[in-house]
Amino acid sequence: AKACCEGRLPPAAGEAFEELGPAYLEVPRDRNKGDFATTAALRLAGPCGMPPRRIAEELEAGLDLSGLPVVRTEVAGPGFLNFHLAPGWLNDVVADIRRQGAAYGRSDLGRGVRVQVEFVSANPTGPLGVVNARAAAVGDTLASLLEATGFDVEREYYINDAGSQIDKLGRSVEARWLELQGREASVPEGGYQGEYIIDIARAYEAERGEWARRAGPEERVRDMARFAVERMVKTHREQLAEFGVEFDVWFSQARLMETGAVERTLADLEARGHTYRKDGAVWLRTTAFGDDKDRVLVKSDGEPTYVLPDIAYHRDKFSRGFRHVIDLLGPDHHGYVARLKAAVQALGYPEDALEVLIVQVVRLVEGGRPARMSKRRGQIVPMEDLVEKVGRDAARFFFLMRSQDSHLDFDVDLARHRTADNPVYYVQYAHARISSILRQPEAAADARAGAGPEELALLVEPSELALIRKLADLPEEVAGAALAREPHRLTRYAIELATAFHKFYDECRVLVEDRPLRRARLALADATRITLANVLRLCGVSAPERM
Repeated sequence: AKACCEGRLPPAAGEAFEELGPAYLEVPRDRNKGDFATTAALRLAGPCGMPPRRIAEELEAGLDLSGLPVVRTEVAGPGFLNFHLAPGWLNDVVADIRRQGAAYGRSDLGRGVRVQVEFVSANPTGPLGVVNARAAAVGDTLASLLEATGFDVEREYYINDAGSQIDKLGRSVEARWLELQGREASVPEGGYQGEYIIDIARAYEAERGEWARRAGPEERVRDMARFAVERMVKTHREQLAEFGVEFDVWFSQARLMETGAVERTLADLEARGHTYRKDGAVWLRTTAFGDDKDRVLVKSDGEPTYVLPDIAYHRDKFSRGFRHVIDLLGPDHHGYVARLKAAVQALGYPEDALEVLIVQVVRLVEGGRPARMSKRRGQIVPMEDLVEKVGRDAARFFFLMRSQDSHLDFDVDLARHRTADNPVYYVQYAHARISSILRQPEAAADARAGAGPEELALLVEPSELALIRKLADLPEEVAGAALAREPHRLTRYAIELATAFHKFYDECRVLVEDRPLRRARLALADATRITLANVLRLCGVSAPERM
């Protein structure tokens, strides 16, 4: 802003700054280039019509760094602005972490902004699979990251309990129920074949069999569908809770349709002039908002397509006051993104109000081979089977080790190992090792007493300084992961932090005779313990004190 006022940057720079929002600091890979850096100049080059390096130089000239521990700034490369901090700031990091405790890494960047994250939302027609488990880990961690950066977050699960799939579910259960009565029956084409359908039919017979034998066929199918959906949703809720995922809202599509929301949404779109009629059907002009073709909302027979209820659902979301809505969808939904974003714009909401993230497929590898699918569960790899094999912590951590838009090979054997080769064990062991140190009789008193500035100034060994720098990165890592929707950055950071600690532990004896140095190293170890626990908590992974 100062550079704009003094005429060194064009007025467009000020407008661009407002659009870009805060210029977040990043950590250079090469620490010799600085402790922190910003790429603001690179992002401003287009709007300003100036070389990014020159913009960086003007930004540097306009900086007011009074009161900050910055000893030197420099412009590097194509337009990076690097900051070198005074050595003493590292000492403050350790003290700050111990003072903040569980709050370390949190910020208020999103204060006052309501965000909804909808994820998993599996059809209630079968068990949860490993892709659903990955979506659960990613969605829950993303929501936790947004909460840690100050956003007002609500987790939502959409129950797809309406439409032809539910009718097929009811008829599939009826076929198996009739077989249990000794009558011939077959599952309808496109129905559900897993042996879990037989389990539902048995449970239905036990609870509703007498009534079902008196009921008419269609009434019976509807009742069986309702029974099956309730049973599957209950199972999904229990399995997700065991996985550490709790939703604020479970939203029923059937109830949405009962309220007339679909009809009101169609009327809204018609009133806004975004629909037209062709071949007896009602179309939405989504091409006006970037879609590759227009979409049918109501078929010529008067039945709505699946697109219209989905639009009504998102209209309902925004009517609840969310400024931003994030949908996590499965790997078969790529073609769905453009039409949904176009529909939201047709309803009058900003282009960026809806964000859609695709969670890619998971391949389980066990014994060097792809894991076998469960015929009993409907030719899927069930979520509960994986969690039973490797445990909740390993499952969640491994699901977060790659970006959600990348295919994931999940090494089941590695996830079960209790060795340093297993990333989650490696990170948790660092936390447990520190906890063990702090429990030692000769450490407890000094750990409680803490370390003052003079004692912390004794931390000068390269591995000590490297560990403190890694500890200092957490606030930027949390903010960056939240704003970029990249929860996988947390596991990478956790592994790097554990590596830095293990190196420090191997090179610097903690419980030395020199008491001031011992207090300083105990404080550093405790700050590392706090930071590891905070990162693991965001991931939904435990931080054990003993292993």
